[in-house]
Amino acid sequence: MSRSTTPITWFEIGTDRPEDAERFYGELFGWTFEEQGSTDGGSYRVTGAGGDTGIGGAIRATDGTSPNYAVFYAEVADVAETCRQAEAAGGRVLVPARTAPSGLTLAHLLDPAGNYLGVFTPPPPQP
Repeated sequence: MSRSTTPITWFEIGTDRPEDAERFYGELFGWTFEEQGSTDGGSYRVTGAGGDTGIGGAIRATDGTSPNYAVFYAEVADVAETCRQAEAAGGRVLVPARTAPSGLTLAHLLDPAGNYLGVFTPPPPQP
């Protein structure tokens, strides 16, 4: 059975120190960020990171009640099916599939080694 490759197209860094993270990644990789806010009113700073050939990402400000994190997101055709496949392969679903008001569907998984990752399906194109 042949499988196509699944691209990693987004990452997110959650931190209670977003200014420090922005400075670190800016200095380390030359990334610039644009504040876009989030639905919960928090800071969400988006970057194009790798330009046309790389992936995009963001720094999400946390309120210190959750651990800091970095997660990559793989773009998939079906988030629910990917969750089923992850469990069948020995992983766990940490945050079940959910759909944002924009139409973006995402879930968070844990691989068998304990690494955190996300999967998503982009929102449908607007007419």
